[in-house]
Amino acid sequence: MPTYNFAAGPATLPQPVLEKVQAELLNFENSHMSILEISHRSPLYTHVYQAAKQNLLNLMHLDATVYDVLFLGGGASLQFTMLPLNLAHKHHRVAYINTGHWSQRAIQEAQKIPGLTVDVLASSENTDGTFTTIPEIPEIPTDTYDYLHITTNNTIMGNAYYELPDTSTPLVADISSNFLGQEYPFEKFDLMYAGAQKNLAPAGLTIVVLKKSLLDQVANLPSMLDYTAQSQKESALNTPPVFQVYVANLVLEWLKNLGGIEAIAQENQRKAQLLYNCLDNSQLFHNKVAKAYRSLMNIPFVTDSKELDAEFIHAASQAGLLNLKGHRLVGGMRASLYNAMPYAGVEALCHFIEEFERNHTN
Repeated sequence: MPTYNFAAGPATLPQPVLEKVQAELLNFENSHMSILEISHRSPLYTHVYQAAKQNLLNLMHLDATVYDVLFLGGGASLQFTMLPLNLAHKHHRVAYINTGHWSQRAIQEAQKIPGLTVDVLASSENTDGTFTTIPEIPEIPTDTYDYLHITTNNTIMGNAYYELPDTSTPLVADISSNFLGQEYPFEKFDLMYAGAQKNLAPAGLTIVVLKKSLLDQVANLPSMLDYTAQSQKESALNTPPVFQVYVANLVLEWLKNLGGIEAIAQENQRKAQLLYNCLDNSQLFHNKVAKAYRSLMNIPFVTDSKELDAEFIHAASQAGLLNLKGHRLVGGMRASLYNAMPYAGVEALCHFIEEFERNHTN
């Protein structure tokens, strides 16, 4: 029986990548050492790092003379603090859009920075605490904020941006959960950050893509929290997550061979539409997100009964459909359809949903 992992993160990785990792784990590049053992100062790692950096910029169609890529630790959550420390130095005032739990976390962490004013310009929070849309953003006065922060896709609530804000304010984004899985005009971002454990690599790696013009503007930050210091040391100010960068590069190569972000985004749309059609045609299951803002990556759904939800999750697991339990803030179920999830996995889930409904509506 085939199994499919619908976890929101750490998430499923491409099968060919896992097979390549397995095949060369004991002897990387004929070095007679595992990738888990090599020095981060060695040419073996330097080649992997440079390849991953260039592959990422190429996939995002970004100019290497304009943008830099940092491979860091600490998860996207550390960026909630690093971002204002590095960028909020002119106006000491920043703007955020609240579209869900991770937006709220970013806001809360920014509010802890002494002397920083944090304005929430718009929110799509419903009266019951859920988020089912993306809000309209008011016109932002020029030269008021050091940056405008958005969360492009909300892993828990299942809502996403399809149009980016049109603003002269520097645009920064947490793109963790639709990183490399949805098309955007990436050149409109001044800075993007993403935890890699959803669409790129095992947990322990965080990607920061930023304009080089943002560097060298802040003095005396602690080195590990300083984008400039990290850039100058090529993301090796301390020992970097070597294995994660290695896997990330393999995934980037896999994605390049598939046709890049454009190709995988089309496939992700096809997968998501299949599941949304299944849910929309159901009398038992519901997705509450407004259709214009539905995520391609994370699709929450519920029945009208917590007991029935629990029964569905258990039965689905027994059928090889794993990790469908929704986040505790939302409940119900959640299917994460990241790049590595095959279309056949979504078909299997839809067949199971239909079968479960037939067995519970007679």
